[in-house]
Amino acid sequence: MDLNALTALSPLDGRYGARLQGLKSLCSEAGLISRRIAVEVAWFKALAAHPDFESLPPLNASDQAFLDKLVMDFGPAQAAEVKAIEKETNHDVKAVEYWLKQQMSQRPSLAAWAEFVHFACTSEDINNLAWALIIRSAITEELDPLLGQLDRQLEALALETAELPMLSRTHGQTASPTTLGKELANVVFRLRRQRRVLHRVEISGKINGAVGNFNAHMVACPGLDWPALSRQVVEDLGLIWNPYTTQIEPHDMIAEIAHALVRINTVLLDFARDAWGYVSLGYFRQKLVAGEVGSSTMPHKVNPIDFENGEGNLGLANALLEHMAAKLPISRWQRDLTDSTVQRSLGSAFGYCALAWGSILRGLNRIAADPKRLAADLDQAWEVLAEPVQTVMRLHGVPEPYEKLKALTRGQGIDRDRLLNFIGKLDIPAADRDRLLALTPADYTGNAVAMARAISRYT
Repeated sequence: MDLNALTALSPLDGRYGARLQGLKSLCSEAGLISRRIAVEVAWFKALAAHPDFESLPPLNASDQAFLDKLVMDFGPAQAAEVKAIEKETNHDVKAVEYWLKQQMSQRPSLAAWAEFVHFACTSEDINNLAWALIIRSAITEELDPLLGQLDRQLEALALETAELPMLSRTHGQTASPTTLGKELANVVFRLRRQRRVLHRVEISGKINGAVGNFNAHMVACPGLDWPALSRQVVEDLGLIWNPYTTQIEPHDMIAEIAHALVRINTVLLDFARDAWGYVSLGYFRQKLVAGEVGSSTMPHKVNPIDFENGEGNLGLANALLEHMAAKLPISRWQRDLTDSTVQRSLGSAFGYCALAWGSILRGLNRIAADPKRLAADLDQAWEVLAEPVQTVMRLHGVPEPYEKLKALTRGQGIDRDRLLNFIGKLDIPAADRDRLLALTPADYTGNAVAMARAISRYT
């Protein structure tokens, strides 16, 4: 038994920790420290390689390899060493600097140049780039692949049920039929649109000193093109350079990502609630798993817990993401520290997203459509054909068609025979009357089948 999981304060590290191992390695304290090391080394190497920075000689291949190995081999044991230093410094980024200097001091060819670690940098030069690297990896390696699985599963189910007619409900009341596949295609379309928005967000960063003006840099080396070097370092890390900042990168990028994730979550929340409702109506059957218990007292229960868990965790994710989007771009004057503590919960926000998406994916894998139940509901809802009947009546100039159908159907059940009797007495062309007489609720689905089948063409 994992006692750490049992005693963890957050369920992300406790109950659900095994589901989030990838995000834990990226967004944990150790993950943040490792990327701080990567940024510090990238800056040091860039200074050494610049021809106008004459105070630091170019690195030989062996020293380059040594520094690269520090980055590549950095793990929990090394992170613990940094944290031990932080107990003395009471400063997390300074602890990273000191750890790197200790490593370099063991190598004579680098020891003399250790003071160029963190040269002219403010902590946020390192932090913003480290967080940007974490965000990029979290999205590309963990979150978006999970969305891809959801996308494929939803599309497959949409195509499988493209021709399966289903009674719609607007305002909770019976409405014009659709197909189950078309309703799932709606979700696929919305989800893909919001994923494209997420992909378009530029993950940005800066490295420009205490208030964003290269103040110390230009006093020390006035002849060096510091903005150009800054841009090179940021872009070599695979990020978009932000030239205009205060002490902090303004976090507009994080707000954009948070908002994109909120919209993705909103689409999936809408779907989770609908899927829950379709299970309740019997439109979806849940596949039984041997040994599982649905209720502690009612043996017959098979509860839609995956959609419920998804819904709950989507709410937690959006609460965090919405706060981050509103708070992080705001900082008093050139810097306050409120952003730092909030950023540390990025991993939690991502974790609740991943947890919710995984739950919904499991829910999808455990349901199957029930054609008989869908057909039974349609056969009890002949009133939905009032719409096409009154529309054809309008076409042929029959007076007050809406009112006539309203009197026939509104607020009361109507069966097949009563509707057919009404249609049979209409003074409209025989071809149209025969077409209406042949129409059933299951046939009245418009272009839903074609739309469900064409989802890839439209996205």
